[in-house]
Amino acid sequence: MSFFGNLKNKLFKSSSKLDEGLDAIVEEGADGAAPDASEPVANESPTPNVPAPQAPMAVMDPMPLPEETEPQGTARPGLLGRLIGGGQTDDDAPRRVLDDDMLESLEELLIASDMGVDTALRVTSNIAEGRMGRRVSAREIKELLAQEIARVMEPVARPLPLYPQKPQVVLVVGVNGSGKTTTIGKLASQFKAAGKSVVIAAGDTFRAAAVEQLQVWGDRAGVPVLTAPEGSDPASLAYDAMTKAQAEGADLLMIDTAGRLQNRADLMEELAKIVRVIRKKDPDAPHNTLLVLDATTGQNALVQTEAFRQLADVSGLVMTKLDGTAKGGVLVALADKFGLPIHAIGVGEQIDDLAPFDPEEFAAALTGLET
Repeated sequence: MSFFGNLKNKLFKSSSKLDEGLDAIVEEGADGAAPDASEPVANESPTPNVPAPQAPMAVMDPMPLPEETEPQGTARPGLLGRLIGGGQTDDDAPRRVLDDDMLESLEELLIASDMGVDTALRVTSNIAEGRMGRRVSAREIKELLAQEIARVMEPVARPLPLYPQKPQVVLVVGVNGSGKTTTIGKLASQFKAAGKSVVIAAGDTFRAAAVEQLQVWGDRAGVPVLTAPEGSDPASLAYDAMTKAQAEGADLLMIDTAGRLQNRADLMEELAKIVRVIRKKDPDAPHNTLLVLDATTGQNALVQTEAFRQLADVSGLVMTKLDGTAKGGVLVALADKFGLPIHAIGVGEQIDDLAPFDPEEFAAALTGLET
């Protein structure tokens, strides 16, 4: 099964949280006997129990039913809606009037999934536009929510760009424990499998475990990993790696860095020094600066992104550990707030568990839609 074909299962914690929450919101305010979705709310009150004249009814021909019972003004499903079967009404499902109370419950659910207050308000407002007062089922709300999430994510879904420049220098930043080292190993393995020559610089010289982990990935992928004694100057190692990559005509040089965000002054100087020395070899380096974020940190990922944007010229994001959290909505908040390209997401430990980001598949998986 493909990566995204199994994404809902990988995002079980996030998707089940939204899936069950949306079902509960609709069922909480649903009418007992799911009425026709096309029936206006204003005509709900029962009519007086007055017998109707029988004679006229006996001679009247029945009016033909309209071919389409969809209420006027209902937008036809877009591409995502068609792909997941949108537009097909589930008449037997519970329905609830889309009103202020329902919107408030929906906002609270999205905020609880770490989508953030501003993003949650914007998404629910777009869902409500032109639909207030209508009866909706849980599936219809999921489809609408998935479409809004995909709309937010579409502009930032871009794979890591590859340039003809050799070597293309990719500086990788992120706090310790974010999955930065593993991401470098997986990317290096994938690039090597695609026929690219790769060199890795284990620039987090203060963490022996990070160096050893990169060596394991390098051995597994057949990619050289340059190391230095613990506590060595990372900029000096980066310079040596740049020299080696140029001499060997490598396509990519991936440089790991320290992630001691608690000491921002030292880290800023360290990153600035790495950039200075590699620019002695190539004035345009680094060509990409990837920020690796851990999805389990929730809203703290926004704080980290803001901090690293000040420390380094971040050009794109990789989000890891989406399989281990119910906070998958933070990726939507990141896209909405920063607009940085999201190159890949990780949902497991295997090499194939890191893949380019697909906004429509992610939105469907996050909301628990059955595709």
